[in-house]
Amino acid sequence: MFDKILIANRGEIACRVIKTARKMGIKTVAVYSDADRDARHVTLADESVFIGAAPSRESYLLADKIIAACKQTGAQAVHPGYGFLSENEAFSKRIEEEGITFIGPKHYSIAAMGDKIASKKLAKEAKVNTIPGYNDAIESAEQAVSIAKDIGYPVMIKASAGGGGKGLRVAFNDKEAFDGFTSCRNEARNSFGDDRVFIEKFVEEPRHIEIQVLGDSHGNVIYLNERECSIQRRHQKVIEEAPSPFISDETRKAMGEQAVALAKAVKYQSAGTVEFVVGKDQSFYFLEMNTRLQVEHPVTECITGLDLVELMIRVAAGERLPLAQADVKRDGWAIECRINAEDPFRNFLPSTGRLVRFQAPKESMWAADTQQLNGVRVDTGVAEGGEIPMYYDSMIAKLIVHGKDRNDAIAKMREALNAFVIRGISSNIPFQAALLAHPRFVAGDFNTGFIAEQYAGGFKAEQVQHDDPDFLVALAAFTHRRMLQRASGISGQLRGHEYKVGEEFVVVKLDAAGQHQRQPVRVTDYEAQSGSTVVEANGRRFSINSNWHLGGARIRGTVDGKSFTAQVERGVAKNPLATRITHNGTRLDAMVLTPRAARMHALMPFKAPPDMSRFVLSPMPGLLVDVAVQPGQKVQAGERVAVIEAMKMENVLFAAADGVVAKVLANKGESLAVDQAIVEFE
Repeated sequence: MFDKILIANRGEIACRVIKTARKMGIKTVAVYSDADRDARHVTLADESVFIGAAPSRESYLLADKIIAACKQTGAQAVHPGYGFLSENEAFSKRIEEEGITFIGPKHYSIAAMGDKIASKKLAKEAKVNTIPGYNDAIESAEQAVSIAKDIGYPVMIKASAGGGGKGLRVAFNDKEAFDGFTSCRNEARNSFGDDRVFIEKFVEEPRHIEIQVLGDSHGNVIYLNERECSIQRRHQKVIEEAPSPFISDETRKAMGEQAVALAKAVKYQSAGTVEFVVGKDQSFYFLEMNTRLQVEHPVTECITGLDLVELMIRVAAGERLPLAQADVKRDGWAIECRINAEDPFRNFLPSTGRLVRFQAPKESMWAADTQQLNGVRVDTGVAEGGEIPMYYDSMIAKLIVHGKDRNDAIAKMREALNAFVIRGISSNIPFQAALLAHPRFVAGDFNTGFIAEQYAGGFKAEQVQHDDPDFLVALAAFTHRRMLQRASGISGQLRGHEYKVGEEFVVVKLDAAGQHQRQPVRVTDYEAQSGSTVVEANGRRFSINSNWHLGGARIRGTVDGKSFTAQVERGVAKNPLATRITHNGTRLDAMVLTPRAARMHALMPFKAPPDMSRFVLSPMPGLLVDVAVQPGQKVQAGERVAVIEAMKMENVLFAAADGVVAKVLANKGESLAVDQAIVEFE
C-alpha cells in the first residue's frame, strides 16, 4: 500500500479523496493554483505544492507540474479525481513511465473508451447493445442526409470528440440533418480540434442511466448497480439517484452484465461508469464509458455501503477486489443534488464571489465512512468566508441523502435543502427544491427532456408555489415578534412609558413591481422563554414553537406539532425593514408593521427603479474578455457588443436595439460585478 498520494485536482473531489486516504493511513499532497491558495483542500492535505496561475491550462492541466510535485514530495501515486487530466491517456501513460502509480484505469483502457466512434465499435464486438447508426466519420452534409434517412428520423448528429453538450444536434427531417451536420462539424472543429461527426438513432423519451463498474488487475470485474441521471439541464446532470425508479430487476441485470463485458474487453482496472440511454420500453443502448470516478459516486456508496475511492486505491496498489458480484448490496434509496454557484432566476448564469455565509445542513453520514448511512452527507471544497473563483466549474457542494425508500429520501432532501444556508452568492437551491416538489419527479415519471419541457421559458420565482403560503406569513410575524422582544427588554426605559408590544400586525408582502399585498395577522400567547406563540393569519391559527435567536440564518421549530426548518434574512430587497423567509424553495419578502405604520406605508409613493435601457449591463460576475464596440460607433439590434467569461462559460452580449455608442464604461480584462454597466448608448 502507498505511503503518500498526490491529488491532481481541487475543490470538493480533492477533499473527498483526502478523507479516504486519511482513513487508510495514507499521507496526502494537494496541488493548488493562485486562485486556490487558501482553499479547503490545501488546508486538509498533509502537504501542498503550488503549481501555477489561476487558469487551469496554466496549473491543473500541466502534467509536467504534477509530475514535478510528485517527485518533490515523494508521492508514489496520483489520484486524478474527475475533470482536468482524469481521462487523459497521455497523462496516465506518462505517470506510469515516471514510475508513479495512476489511481485509475490503464492508459490503453482510457484510449479505447475516449474516442466515441472507436468505443462504439468495441462495444459492438463485446456484444453490448449499441444504438442503430453510422459509426464512421461522415464526409459531407449530403451523405449525412442519406444516412439519416436510412436510420429513420429522429437522429442524433454527434461529434466524435464531443462532450458536455457541445457538438450535438437532433434532426427530425432532411433540412435539420443537413444544417445540423454543418454546424456540428464547425463546432467540433472549433471546440476540440477534431471535426469527425457520426449519426445515430435518437431514442425518444430517453432516460440516462449509468452502471458503476469496478475492476482489478487480476481480471475481476463487478457492477455496483445503476444510477438514474435523467434530470439534466443542457446535458449537465442536476439530480442523481440510486437505484433508478424506472428499470426492472431484469433490465438492471442485463445492463450490468453488458457493462462488465465491455469493461473486460478493454482490460479495465479501477472504478468506471458505463452510460446507457434507456427508451420508454426499457430498451437500452450504450452511450459512452467514463474512465474515472463520477461526480455522483456517493449515491452508489450509500446503497452499497462501499467506499469507491478506497477500492480505487486498493486496486491501483495491486490488490484483488474484496467482493464478488453476489456480495453487492442494494439497500435503501440515495439522492444527490448538485449545489452550484449560479442564479436560477437569471437563466442559471454563474455567480462568483465571497461566501458571506455557508452553513451546510447537519451531517449524519460522511464521505469515507460506510458504516454511518441513512442520513445526510455534504461533500464540499469550500468554507464560510471563502471565494468561489471564476476560473473553474460552478459546483459549491454535493448534498447527498440516504433513506429507507424513495419517498423517505425525497423528504430528507427537501428538509436538508431548507437547512442549507448560502449567502453572498446565488445558488441553485430554489431550483432543486422546485424539482423535488414537482409531482412528476415525485412519481418518478421523467426523462432527459424533463427540465426543458417543464421550464421551457426559464425558471421563474412565481413557478415555485408553496404548499401553504399562510405558513410563510405566520413565520414572518413570529420572527418579527421575537425581534420586538429584545426592543421591549432594553434597559433604561422611562418608568410608566415602557415599550409595550401589541398583538395586531400587518404583514406587507413586497414584490419588485412595487405592488404591496397587505395581510392582517394577530400574534397572541407569546412566551419569551419558550419561544411559543400563536399566529392567526387568513382565518387560521398556527401554533409555532422555536427558540430562534436574532441573527440566526436558520429557524428550526414546530408548527402545530410538526417540525420545520426555514431560513430568515433581514434587510433584504434594499429595505432595512424587510425580512425574507425561505422555505421549500419559496421565498417571502415582507415587512411586519403595526396597523398604524401599515396605513402610513400605504400612502408612501413608490420609487420606480431607474431606466437602464440605454446601458448594456453584465448579467453575471465575470471577466470582460472582449468589447466589440467603441464610442461613436453605430450598432444594430442583435450585433455583438461584449463577451464575458466565468466558470468555463462564455456569455456573448448583444445590442437590444439600434443605436450609437456614447461611452464604453469597462475595459477588456476587467472583473465585472452583476449589473455593472459596460456600454452606454446615446
